[in-house]
Amino acid sequence: MPEIYPLDEIHTELKSQIEQHYNITVDEHALKLESSPNPEFGDVGIGCFFLAKILKKSPASIAEELAGEKLTLPYVKSLRAVGPYLNVTLDPAPFIEAVYTSISKQTDRYGYSATRAGKKIMIEYSAPNTNKPQHLGHIRNNVLGMAIANILEAAGYDVVKVNLVNDRGIHICKSMLAYEKWGDGLTPSQTGKKGDHFVGDYYIMFEKKARDDPKLIEEAQTMLQKWEQGDKDVVTLWKRMNTWVYEGFDETYKRLGCEFEKVYYESETYQKGRDIVLKGLENGILGKNASGDIVVDLAEFDIGEKVLLRKDGTSIYVTQDLGATVDKFSDYNLDRSIFVVASEQNLHFKILFHVLKMLGYEWADKCYHLSYGMVYLPEGKLKSREGIVVDADTLMDELHTLARKEITSRSREMGTEELENAAEAVALSALKYFILKVHPQKDIHFSPEESLSFDGATGPFAQYSYARLSSILRKGKNVLSGKPNFALLGNPEENKIAILLAQYPGVVSESAESYNPTRMTSWIFDISRAINKFHHDHSVLNTGDPELTIARGTLIRMARQALGNSLKLIGITPLERM
Repeated sequence: MPEIYPLDEIHTELKSQIEQHYNITVDEHALKLESSPNPEFGDVGIGCFFLAKILKKSPASIAEELAGEKLTLPYVKSLRAVGPYLNVTLDPAPFIEAVYTSISKQTDRYGYSATRAGKKIMIEYSAPNTNKPQHLGHIRNNVLGMAIANILEAAGYDVVKVNLVNDRGIHICKSMLAYEKWGDGLTPSQTGKKGDHFVGDYYIMFEKKARDDPKLIEEAQTMLQKWEQGDKDVVTLWKRMNTWVYEGFDETYKRLGCEFEKVYYESETYQKGRDIVLKGLENGILGKNASGDIVVDLAEFDIGEKVLLRKDGTSIYVTQDLGATVDKFSDYNLDRSIFVVASEQNLHFKILFHVLKMLGYEWADKCYHLSYGMVYLPEGKLKSREGIVVDADTLMDELHTLARKEITSRSREMGTEELENAAEAVALSALKYFILKVHPQKDIHFSPEESLSFDGATGPFAQYSYARLSSILRKGKNVLSGKPNFALLGNPEENKIAILLAQYPGVVSESAESYNPTRMTSWIFDISRAINKFHHDHSVLNTGDPELTIARGTLIRMARQALGNSLKLIGITPLERM
């Protein structure tokens, strides 16, 4: 049986009693229990606006009617109408005990759900090119993709994480040609560079030299044609250089915590895309233009005809994606396929999904483009030597250095290994939280200093809050054992923590259904702030009452568990000490 959480019980019973009272059917998603902006009005409440549309009454009058009905709800002490809202005041002792029971039962899986079991979702993310190292845009892609995958798994979905590597094309041949001409047979190990950086240097070299020698572009195009024809020497060079890049990528992925069940390669899918297009032409769905290219009519997108296959038989970007997408649905029986790709490709995915539907693939409606905005850096040393982008490894190294300085300035003495581990965890926490707290569709102006702050809505603040809870539990290990008496709890700070803990399973669900981690990062900040306020205003270990100490210690342990669970879902390492 799926876990039923305390707020779910209240929601279910409230929905049932409203339906009985008014003899209507209520959409469970329309009835939302939300935090009250003022604790004096209640702990949680519902807006009656959705009922006003059904009953043709004012929301305020409906709230008054329901408050006067003396509804019998679990864990609820009283109901009160405040304007259009029906506010609920919880009965602290049974409510906190119910939350405690859920957390104690599920521990590391608190917040998880089994209601979506059997639903398979694929997350395709990262999609790097094998001609250069991954950059800041890839960091956002990787962090967003992995967080969404984790959250969807917690929400009960069967998640398949895949990567589609762009390992062929003219851009790949540019780095290959430059290495062939000027590489002198060197290898990454001989130069002490990561493989992806090593190959990327030759891509930059090609672009610089091509400005003075345009014939290099023609040579690269010739190399691409040879690759497609299976030229032995070109293919051997291609495999060798791609291997170097994959070794470099693997290091970056490991550092970021990215995982993939399967990797697709465009070199293996582009041919299938060509076959799909040719079949579409044969069936009369596609046509040819005056130049002999195979095209699709996309008048509804106001762009006229779109080339899908050049007359010389070479593929373009959308052709390759046709083949890759068909492969994915052939390999897995998917209920949903999510493409995590920057907003620059919005039109591309509209075309891709439209063409798939035209060609008879009904599952095209199950495809979804999770579009995200750009990431910008301030002026300064974090820019690359080209002054345009910064690679992922350089940014993480810089953040690691800044984190080490910050920890050293505020922390007790640490051994070298402990300090470096903490600096790495804090650096990645700063980076991931800063990215994930912004709605995916919005652009990000990344500030390294702001991201590393130990105050406010940041990853380090959340880690600090977790470490503070861990410290209390370590210090109190001899006085915090025993059965908690939750009747001793109930001050505003304790109630706030309990309500936030009860809301966490709903946060997981909302984040999953919206493909948006900002709800999760907001909750992490809220619970961290509540923890610190409670710690500032109340003692846990020096209450003077052993029973109160145990009750508060239990609440602290509950908060630590849920906060740790939430941090792990967005890829952040909870720290025991800071």
